Amino acid sequence: MRFSTTAVAAVSCCVAIAIDAQEVARPSLPPVPAPVGIPSPGPANDAPYVPTPILQGGVVVPLYPAGSAFLKADRVREPEQYNLSKGSPGRINSIVNIHNPSIEVHTVESHLNTGTTVILCAGGGHNTLNVGSESADLVPYFYNYGVNTVILRNRLRRDGYEPKIDAVNDAFQAIRLVRAHAKDWNLDPLRIGIMGFSAGAELAAPAAIQFEEFEKKNSDASDPLAGVSARPDFVCLVYPGPTPFARDAKPEIPKNAPPSFITSPGSGDRVHAIWADEYFGAMLRAGIPNLEMHIYGNGFHPGSGSTAGVTDRNGTPFGKWQDRYIDWFRDIGFLQKPGLETKAAKDTAVFVSQPPRGERRRDGSSQQN
Repeated sequence: MRFSTTAVAAVSCCVAIAIDAQEVARPSLPPVPAPVGIPSPGPANDAPYVPTPILQGGVVVPLYPAGSAFLKADRVREPEQYNLSKGSPGRINSIVNIHNPSIEVHTVESHLNTGTTVILCAGGGHNTLNVGSESADLVPYFYNYGVNTVILRNRLRRDGYEPKIDAVNDAFQAIRLVRAHAKDWNLDPLRIGIMGFSAGAELAAPAAIQFEEFEKKNSDASDPLAGVSARPDFVCLVYPGPTPFARDAKPEIPKNAPPSFITSPGSGDRVHAIWADEYFGAMLRAGIPNLEMHIYGNGFHPGSGSTAGVTDRNGTPFGKWQDRYIDWFRDIGFLQKPGLETKAAKDTAVFVSQPPRGERRRDGSSQQN
């Protein structure tokens, strides 16, 4: 059967009219709602700035009391400034303008809780504090292993502070403050350590060797934290910035220096791998127990075409360092039930009890470490 061109055109016109009618009759979708729960800094007022949590449920505590000599009285009222993600509403990528440094505590439910706590020090070149990928993302990761987390908001060079002094002091103060509140938050005071990323590792590395010096300088009876240990029970450096061992004057390593886990990309992030190796080599030569380092063939430093923290896109940042960290953490006893002495603590006690290298034993033999 043949149809004329006119008939075909007429049928097509009728179909088009019918489709148009359906489209007209179909109700339109409601507009997409705007994102909710977007975090924002606290307001400015006549009192010191009160930091607000960057994740739900966080308990925020300033590091120093009002009027502390550690703080700049002319700037402590200034609010922090958040850099929010454009593609992921509500995600804080980084924070600047930190003048009232603080900790944000995220605890684990009692049936999971190991009592172990990791203080997270984000990087950012001392220009920003990249709390998204190098702090907030670690909170749910560690939660599933029963590990409590603390996000440190330390002061930055861009805001007029000296990282080797002010930011390092913030890290030590965070360790003491968390330990002082261990009972309040159901933490084990002998399982509190620190993890630093890039510039944040420039806080974690000194914490491994300078804790006694900090305690002596901050032992005034008027200090509520006087007598609280600033020694971390473990240290982790992730693609670290320059450690104290990168300088010409090599610091002394105390015999009770904590165990350390160090990781970095290799040739794709050569300078940070060298800094990682310098720290590992110094600790290894000193005989500090329970050291572990992973240098990966693939990967680059965050900000150079690579992701950061535990994100995993196209093979970077590198390997599965966080899983290797958990292996190490389990090996030295930090994932066992709370209250039990860790292997790390036992090994450190044995090492400290050994006579110095070359010292003669009572039986006349020489002790070699």
